[in-house]
Amino acid sequence: MPSSATDDPAFGRLLDYIEDSLQFQTSSYNDAYLDRRISARMRRRRVDDYGSYHNLLTDDEEEQQALLDALSVNVTSFFRNPEVWEALREVLRDLSSRGSRHDPIKIWSAACSDGREAYSLAMLAHDDDRVDERRIEIVGTDIKREILRAARAGEYRASETNDVAEQLDPIGRWERFVDRDDDTFRVKDAVTDMVRFERRDLIREEPPGTFDLVVCRNLFIYINAESKRAVFETLGSALKPDGYLTIGMTETIPPTCRQQFDPVEKRLRIYRASDAAVGR
Repeated sequence: MPSSATDDPAFGRLLDYIEDSLQFQTSSYNDAYLDRRISARMRRRRVDDYGSYHNLLTDDEEEQQALLDALSVNVTSFFRNPEVWEALREVLRDLSSRGSRHDPIKIWSAACSDGREAYSLAMLAHDDDRVDERRIEIVGTDIKREILRAARAGEYRASETNDVAEQLDPIGRWERFVDRDDDTFRVKDAVTDMVRFERRDLIREEPPGTFDLVVCRNLFIYINAESKRAVFETLGSALKPDGYLTIGMTETIPPTCRQQFDPVEKRLRIYRASDAAVGR
């Protein structure tokens, strides 16, 4: 393979095929990320060059699905980066102190993957006496229908690389919220009933409403600058005045979007909608 995938015309043709024929929006992702995922599949299938892999894809529906699964960003866990969740506890307390006890607190878990982030938010609300979980309404969205089916099921299996019990440790007595049967963990109805899931394309579609808190973590490290700006504009338009936004700890807001958000916990990447934001 060439030293840079972008220098190989066969790589470009392969991406065009994936976008046009397999309906995966490769143009929204970094070439380096795409090359890593594609190259991993090539090694698995013992194919040495992009052209040969392109030919394989056109004739092998199982490999097409395997590649789409590999390209989809579904890395997630319960309470990822626990210190962020402790800061989000304060956010939920602040939101709970606003308005009347009948006003819903609306939360959007964008790019929610298999639902663990959305369920973590619901558990956090249940765990805190200063938060009225009856007011909390959570919507989780993702672009991938298969992963949304898994999210709605609320069932997770432990493995060598997926220690679900360890992920749940930050919430303390997690058995209040999750039933365990050997290596299978099922989120209880009191938690799942707080969350609904729907398909949403963050780049091409409008947000599913307006929200007091939007959580979109660890998506932006995979997508390119143009798509990143588009997603931040979508997220910003979904925030109510003084609403909160949380992104991944290694992510940054694009310079053209920074006027929309004021830092609350900058190191933890928690922001509040700015009064200077357009339309506010």
